[in-house]
Amino acid sequence: MIVGAVLLGLLVCVIGYFISTQRALVSLDEMCKNALSQIEVQLNSRFDAVVALAKTAAQYAKHESETIIQTIEARGGHTSAATPAGINAQSDLLGQMMGRLNVVVEQYPELKASELYLNAQEGQKEYEENVRVSRMVYNDTATKMNRLVRQWPSSIVASLLHFDEKEYLKVDNEQKKAYPDLDEAFKK
Repeated sequence: MIVGAVLLGLLVCVIGYFISTQRALVSLDEMCKNALSQIEVQLNSRFDAVVALAKTAAQYAKHESETIIQTIEARGGHTSAATPAGINAQSDLLGQMMGRLNVVVEQYPELKASELYLNAQEGQKEYEENVRVSRMVYNDTATKMNRLVRQWPSSIVASLLHFDEKEYLKVDNEQKKAYPDLDEAFKK
């Protein structure tokens, strides 16, 4: 009788652990998907802001800015990036386009002083900050998910339910350019 009660208690504990771990894995998986979706929305807004900057620059440098706009549209600025690799590819593309746009802007000092351009640039910076924060949220959530997937005994539940580790988003190249000393600091 006592052995049966102990076994029943153990079975209830194991089932309870299994259910709670499954719920935690599903919750973290959904949070990762949501964070990727938020990043994609912010990247699309950022693409729109880059196009707005290019259109503003078009008033000063028609050929160069039209080339940038065509390049953005040809490379699929609004394609789905629902994976970390897609997010990283879109971020790299945005960095390249901003670099090209900055070269154009440097050639026209009156453009840099234009209120319309300054407002568009402020909007671009706001989207960059939103993307940065969204990337941090995703990586933090992926860390929690990866811990749960890799740690014992939750790793048993994760493998039974086919939950895998999440890929991290890499450091945004624009952020690396803004803080070049960080690369050296992390190597030490």
